[in-house]
Amino acid sequence: MNWHSLGKEKVFEVLDTSVNGLSSDEASIRLAKYGFNRLEEKKKKPAWVIFLTQFKDFMILILAAAAIVSGIIGDITDTAIILVIVVLNAVIGFVQEYRAERAMELLTKLAVPHVSVVRNREVVNIDSTLLVPGDLVLLEAGVIVPADLRLMETHLLQIDEAMLTGESFPAVKNSRALHEDHDSLGDRLNMAYKGTLVAKGRGNGIVVGTAMETEIGQIARLLHQEKSVTPLQRRMNEFGKNLSYIILVICLILFGVGLLRGEKPLPMLLVSISLAVAAIPEALPALITIALARGAKQLARNNALIRKLPAVEALGSVTFICTDKTGTLTQNKMSVMKVIPYPVSLELSKRFSLLEIAMALNHDVRKSHDDTLLGDPTELALVEHLRHEHGKHIVDEIQNKFPRIFELPFDSERKRMTTVHRLDDGFIAFTKGAAESIAAILKNSDQNGEIIEDTNKLTTKGIRVLAYAFRVLKSEPTASLDEQTESDMKFLGLVGMADPPRDEIKEAIQNCKTAGITPVMITGDHKETAVAIAKKIQLIGLNDLVITGKELSMLSQHDLDEKVERIKVYARVSPEQKLGIVKSLQRKRNLVAMTGDGINDAPSLKAADIGIAMGITGTDVSKEAAHMILLDDNFATIVKAVKEGRRIYDNIRKFVKYIMTCNGAEIWTIFLAPLLGLPIPLLPIHILWINLVTDGLPGLSLTTEKAEKNIMNRAPRSRDESLFAEGIGYHIIWVGLLMAFLTLGLQAWAIHTGDTHWQTMVFTVLSFAQLGHVLAIRSGYEFIYQIGIFSNKPLAATLIFTFLLQMAVIYLPVANDLFKTQPLSLRDLFICIIVSAVVFHAVEVEKWIRRLRSHRKL
Repeated sequence: MNWHSLGKEKVFEVLDTSVNGLSSDEASIRLAKYGFNRLEEKKKKPAWVIFLTQFKDFMILILAAAAIVSGIIGDITDTAIILVIVVLNAVIGFVQEYRAERAMELLTKLAVPHVSVVRNREVVNIDSTLLVPGDLVLLEAGVIVPADLRLMETHLLQIDEAMLTGESFPAVKNSRALHEDHDSLGDRLNMAYKGTLVAKGRGNGIVVGTAMETEIGQIARLLHQEKSVTPLQRRMNEFGKNLSYIILVICLILFGVGLLRGEKPLPMLLVSISLAVAAIPEALPALITIALARGAKQLARNNALIRKLPAVEALGSVTFICTDKTGTLTQNKMSVMKVIPYPVSLELSKRFSLLEIAMALNHDVRKSHDDTLLGDPTELALVEHLRHEHGKHIVDEIQNKFPRIFELPFDSERKRMTTVHRLDDGFIAFTKGAAESIAAILKNSDQNGEIIEDTNKLTTKGIRVLAYAFRVLKSEPTASLDEQTESDMKFLGLVGMADPPRDEIKEAIQNCKTAGITPVMITGDHKETAVAIAKKIQLIGLNDLVITGKELSMLSQHDLDEKVERIKVYARVSPEQKLGIVKSLQRKRNLVAMTGDGINDAPSLKAADIGIAMGITGTDVSKEAAHMILLDDNFATIVKAVKEGRRIYDNIRKFVKYIMTCNGAEIWTIFLAPLLGLPIPLLPIHILWINLVTDGLPGLSLTTEKAEKNIMNRAPRSRDESLFAEGIGYHIIWVGLLMAFLTLGLQAWAIHTGDTHWQTMVFTVLSFAQLGHVLAIRSGYEFIYQIGIFSNKPLAATLIFTFLLQMAVIYLPVANDLFKTQPLSLRDLFICIIVSAVVFHAVEVEKWIRRLRSHRKL
């Protein structure tokens, strides 16, 4: 029901209550009907269930199967290593999911233990969970609102609703009925919502919603939705399934061919199982986890704290960034932008205009013990402007010269504040407030047109306007002379204030657009203010749309989906609408990042592909629901994080490309050798060494590769794009085959020439070819001589270290016994190096061909 649009008497009638509240008996009946005033918690999964669900990932299941197979054929070392990798990944996933479950728990902590309520015509203190619709609740400064209330009485009542609306300033409340049924949450000035804080004044209201029927209850219900899956998780699941099918087919073919050739079933079964073990990229999950963790560490240095590791990669695929305005695009600090004094006949100082004197006197800013200014953000901006213009002690100096003797506080009815000060020969009253409020009390109404015109010029630029007026009094006013004090006043001028954009924000917006990312503003502010800021930072163009929450509520899902990619500014939106915007963009196949700081943002943060909470202003609930936390609340940090995400994903693709090419080479080598009449070229220990050392160590170093030069000049990757797009799949096949044919060719030559070290040479060629391969694929476009061999120092060090390890395996006696290798002559070693170097040069030629094709397309 739209309680805000109902008059007081109608509210009493609908809820069958009165200004005397409910009786205890009636409250008990309603408690039985409506239930306790507390949020329902989603049924928790036991910790052991959360842990076991981590093993549902298809890639993990394949690794577990490989471990079992390795154990069956007697390779206990391989089994142990694979199981360690599987458990490590499960533990990391468990920690992330367990922490995510806390978002709902934090909402329940917002409960108010006790509340003052009228029962049986008396004010009593009761447990807030016992509140029922129809109760009359008393509010005062410092109290957390215990339920959704329709306000009945207000006395200078201001409520901080930032957690729900995102508004920077406390809302000034009143009890008047509103005429619009679809007013946004921030415009419902006669309502108080559960969990918000009474910042000033007092009042009372009738309970109209408890528990899950409150606005915060609706948010809690939205938090029960399923979490989103990142593109990397989706791709790895698909990759695991496809890989298992390919391995199964190859093993069956190999086993079948062996039987047709007359081989015994058991030896062929063991060969097929060895092939399956060779095909499983044991190190891949660990490498991906390490890459994401390293990326998270780098992002933390740049003020972006990652809470859920897969989000690191997903950042690189973002197509829309939906961001709040206050504090993210702007500085979250009101500043005086314009001072427009009007001509007046009175002069109180040679140094300051009368408008500046009024600015120095008409406010409630105070100093703390350490000289820090405290007070309303708007009034703080006025004082800081004067101190900046005239020195730190200017305000104190003016206040001492013209002491305050009387004050009429601001309230929502008058929309103005008046202070009276002593002069040498009388008194002077200064009034500030909304322009229309000040215009209504001026002695000379001829100025009203000019005042409204100047005000409109400022407001269309997103500037908040305060108007000032004054009146000289002959006698000291009293509380009974309110109306007389604020009448027949003379206009002083206008002061325009705004929360200015961050200095770096325009460049960040431009970087987004260059990278194919669309920034969108979603704010609780009014439409005019939002549009003004959007134009100033060049977020909005000529053909872009702007929509308010009220207009949004009138659109069907189909209509929203048709327009959503053209809407660049949303103003005065509700939590459900934020969630609807995210889902609409996702239905259009976009990958969405959403920022937020309030409890109202938690559902949309959770639903977004990347939920980004504010570290400075964010609530605990929003942080727990998010994937990432901005430690500096700065939009430019998101853009840096996107660049880092793209770099990380590029590097993940590089070592998937590297590992799968290497594993492919092993598969082709083992698969083709029997078909070509050659003995099995590698032992299981050789395969394990190559997979974990020659593959693993250089692959790990690829995670430190720097970003490609064009990384922020290309469109985001499609959320449906395969890991093997852009020719990676073809590369894996042809380079794997090249390695296999080089290896088998060397094997056939060595056996033909009677070289008894042929197996060690095969093992060495395959290992060295992979080292050359990892060096070549550091960039998909630039040649190694362009980026420099030592530009990635960890990789260069790893290549040297891996080369020395391979030398130790060949030449150390203890390694010869363990790996069944034999020392090679310098001639044989030189042949191995020359043959393996073919792979490096072949991949460099591939880049040259790709460059030629791209130039032809241009």
